[in-house]
Amino acid sequence: MISAGFVHTVYFWLKEGTTEADKAEFEKGLAGLGEIDTVQTIFFGPPAQTPRDVVDNSYGYGLTLLFKNRADQDSYQVNPDHDKFIEAHSHLWERVQVYDYLVK
Repeated sequence: MISAGFVHTVYFWLKEGTTEADKAEFEKGLAGLGEIDTVQTIFFGPPAQTPRDVVDNSYGYGLTLLFKNRADQDSYQVNPDHDKFIEAHSHLWERVQVYDYLVK
């Protein structure tokens, strides 16, 4: 269990017509973000399609990254590999929503 840290969660709504091959490349790109040195842990995948009124399953992929602190997350945001991911894959999404929070 993490005792303290910074959680960066990103939800991607992919454009209609995104192919399975596009999704496979997108997943490779997501996995690559985990190689950035300030990232402690990475999780990503499609929605679990849990059938509850309070659950939003409308997004295409979720990404959660764990960092030691905000400074590490800030460093990630300006990392060239993060920029390369955006350049390579932003044509696939129509919306991105980010939620960050501090672990207590």
